[in-house]
Amino acid sequence: MEAKEQLSASMEDYLEAIFQIIADQEAVRPKDIAERLSVSNASVTGALRSLSEKGLINYAPYDVITLTPRGKKAAKDVVRRHSVLRDFFVNVLAIDFDAADDAACRMEHNIPAVVLERFIEFARFIEVCPRGGGQLLSGFRYHCTHDGKMDDCETCISTILEHVKTGEKGEGALKPRPLTLLDVNPGERCKILAIKKRSGMNKRLIEMGVAAGDVVEVARVSPDNGAVDLIVRDYRLPLNPDEAAGIEVAAC
Repeated sequence: MEAKEQLSASMEDYLEAIFQIIADQEAVRPKDIAERLSVSNASVTGALRSLSEKGLINYAPYDVITLTPRGKKAAKDVVRRHSVLRDFFVNVLAIDFDAADDAACRMEHNIPAVVLERFIEFARFIEVCPRGGGQLLSGFRYHCTHDGKMDDCETCISTILEHVKTGEKGEGALKPRPLTLLDVNPGERCKILAIKKRSGMNKRLIEMGVAAGDVVEVARVSPDNGAVDLIVRDYRLPLNPDEAAGIEVAAC
């Protein structure tokens, strides 16, 4: 029987915590797990003994805790489920990061593998589909943060119809919208491909020596208005959504 099938939701939480602590600081001790999960030392001790009996961790009192190969595989599976769900909620459903992370914690233990894979495929599809892509996600994010109001639906519909007509006449296929900073998740790095003309933003970027070809990092995206905090050469540069939409990027 696979280790994954033997674990309760609580045991998966412990396994995930051990994996994350190892990634952060290498050495793991019971007190580290207790602090991360906000549980008692006695609860941690019981969980560690159970995980050790299942062959998922190497554990002995007063010694550091390590994952066995089976334990590492099981932990990675839990982390993957959590990440897929959280990213889907944030990137596709435009849910606040903290709320999405909490929901992922609740759902990660019970989601079937086939459903999880469909989440992944849908997210990939909607990002590259020429009928939607990143522009569709940006529109949905705006819809959710502005009480369901869209400022320019008629123009959008007219543009799409014109693209369809053009495609039918063989004058060019409908292409996905280029990626912009609005499509980059917090903590991710990207390369600047082009900066569209926006005088105020261009001046600030020029003053900081930023140009096409530079690699930057998105530090934060405001859940309230979509503003982007950009890290450029150790400096934090705030951009409003319109400015962020004017910077075309490629994933690193």
